[in-house]
Amino acid sequence: MAIKVLHTEWSDGWGGQEIRIVNEMIAMREKGIELFLACREDATIKEKAQEAGFKVFTLPFRGNTDIKTLYGLTRIIKKHNIDIVNTHSGKDTWVGGLAAKLTGVKFIRTRHLSNPINSSRTNFINELADFIFTTGESVRNDMIEHNRIDPEKILSVPTGIDATLFDPARYDRLEARKKFGFEEDEIVIGIVAVLRQFKRHDLFLEAAKSLLEESRGKKLKFAIAGDGPQKERIETLAQELNITDNVVMLGHLDNVPEFLRAIDVFVLSSDSKEGVPQSVIQALLMNKKVVATNAGSTADLHNDENFVLIPVNNKEAIVKGIQLQIEAEEKNTRAYMLENFTTQTMAKTLERVYKELLYENAESCQ
Repeated sequence: MAIKVLHTEWSDGWGGQEIRIVNEMIAMREKGIELFLACREDATIKEKAQEAGFKVFTLPFRGNTDIKTLYGLTRIIKKHNIDIVNTHSGKDTWVGGLAAKLTGVKFIRTRHLSNPINSSRTNFINELADFIFTTGESVRNDMIEHNRIDPEKILSVPTGIDATLFDPARYDRLEARKKFGFEEDEIVIGIVAVLRQFKRHDLFLEAAKSLLEESRGKKLKFAIAGDGPQKERIETLAQELNITDNVVMLGHLDNVPEFLRAIDVFVLSSDSKEGVPQSVIQALLMNKKVVATNAGSTADLHNDENFVLIPVNNKEAIVKGIQLQIEAEEKNTRAYMLENFTTQTMAKTLERVYKELLYENAESCQ
């Protein structure tokens, strides 16, 4: 019989965490796992998971001890003979984890963000998990050190990216540039991120201002892909810096690979909360020149000189990094990503852990 996994997600946003959940579900379905999702009614992930063909249940997820959600989850687990409950955000981890324990099924917690978890003894839900996945080594080490997690029960599993989709050979560069309105002689510096404060688009724009002042005749364009709560603030800052002629805000994109094919340098300017950032993996798979801050577990992707890794909260480092990459020769950054950070690599690891949790002799189920 197929292993049945119920994912839970409290968040109603649509960013790296939610994208990983849906893509992970798709990858595991290809391995014969049966997947379900429980989320809030108005959550974007509901629509995306349904579009991908998954059964979705909606519950309030009002808080850590939401009795209605707890009861609803226990009913779903029993009715559908769920084997594993995999939780993702703080609030759904409490109710999802408790529901798993009450019904006697396995409880997996995935921790996506790199900001510290409250280490209080009263915040014990993570300790109850049968296994924990993190999206980076720094997150794993933090939870072992500060949250009393057994090192044998926690593993970093970076988000896998579909290498067939993020393949520069699939997209014509000139056509991609035309699609986004980039001129042939422009050097385009791009960022792909939900417009949230920790992504530090303000630093990206301040670096853009400095680079434009020092451009020495180079035609520079700064492209921001993504949507979110900081949109108006970012637009206002671009106006205040008087760089709107050189900045284009593209909103949410469904064709990220084409955008990456079109740009010249990719930037991650986050100051925190990153696991192993999917956008950096995507850019490196597309053989882009990358400048990325050492936030969360970004360093897990760094292999010799495949991209410029810089300190967080440092505009001058962003400026210098972009200048270096503009002048740098093209490199094959794709090969290392193919070896270590694809969807297939991620799915193989997750399947192994599922089987080890559910069966005494996991090898007999290979």
